[in-house]
Amino acid sequence: QVQLVESGGGLVQPGGSLRLSCAASGSIFRNYVMGWYRQAPGKQREFVARFTGSGSTLYSDSVKGRFTISRDNAKNTVYLQMNNLKPEDTATYYCTARRGPGEPDYWGQGTQVTVSS
Repeated sequence: QVQLVESGGGLVQPGGSLRLSCAASGSIFRNYVMGWYRQAPGKQREFVARFTGSGSTLYSDSVKGRFTISRDNAKNTVYLQMNNLKPEDTATYYCTARRGPGEPDYWGQGTQVTVSS
């Protein structure tokens, strides 16, 4: 069955870094486009970063230059390296998988990231 399991969230001070991991089932990892969304309390879900079907990367303007999405094919794992974190990055972060354009087809359970002094 489909599984997307995030880990790596936690509490970090402004300016700090975290790396989120998403372990995916092999069939999803091989055949879907992986990415990350986030949702802050009282706000809508927000796109953060993802791969494209051709293997390039896309980022929201709010995280561009600070976050990096990457993958380890041998481990069926996608990562989100988050540097220079800001309080406005505080949110639940979700690993996503999609078959094509549009909204993701699958979501992980989410991992909480809190940026606060």
